[in-house]
Amino acid sequence: MTGKTEEERREYAHRLAAEHMESGDPLGWFEPLYSAAERGEAVVPWAHLVANPYLVEWAGGRPGRGRRALVVGCGMGDDAEHLAGLGWAVTAFDVSPTAVEAARRRFPGSPVRYAAADLLAPPQEWRQAFDLVVEIYTVQVLRGELRERAIRAAGTLVAPGGTLLVVARAREDGEPLGRIARPLTRSEIDAFAAGGLRPVRVRDVYDDETPPVRRWVAEFARD
Repeated sequence: MTGKTEEERREYAHRLAAEHMESGDPLGWFEPLYSAAERGEAVVPWAHLVANPYLVEWAGGRPGRGRRALVVGCGMGDDAEHLAGLGWAVTAFDVSPTAVEAARRRFPGSPVRYAAADLLAPPQEWRQAFDLVVEIYTVQVLRGELRERAIRAAGTLVAPGGTLLVVARAREDGEPLGRIARPLTRSEIDAFAAGGLRPVRVRDVYDDETPPVRRWVAEFARD
């Protein structure tokens, strides 16, 4: 036990992110955050240890039948494991090697192929290789040029006839940006429809948290 309160463990993530942003290393905080969480010194704000409910809703009635799925920023692995349980052939990656190893330990014997990789520089063999690409809460923690690059990169991984599913916090232009999660505007969500992708459905929803949180649930397709 570290002796830190729950609030202190949550605040560590905010402080770590701010320090790396200020030092010009905007991606460098993920690995130390997951490492600190492994030691019980921090909480990963987006790691709820259950599959995302919007992914569960979308995937219901869509058996994988061996089709290839890619989970971006897989964290502790819950979304990847949910899809694998529906018959998808899942690859899941995170920029943090510690997160990847934690997912493997949580799900021994899993058919999911976990890997440490960077959305901004994915393996070339992943280009247009997946029937389903799932991006949940990864882009929203990036800023500026990195966010724009990540939005473009996600679409490049979708195979012909495939789908990109995006879930992110939502905001209007001019609303507060947030601390770690910086919600996406509608124009940023629309930007996923690039490089041959077209929008299928963009939902503006409020979840059942207290207070309710506004989110985008967006589906794009490559013909």
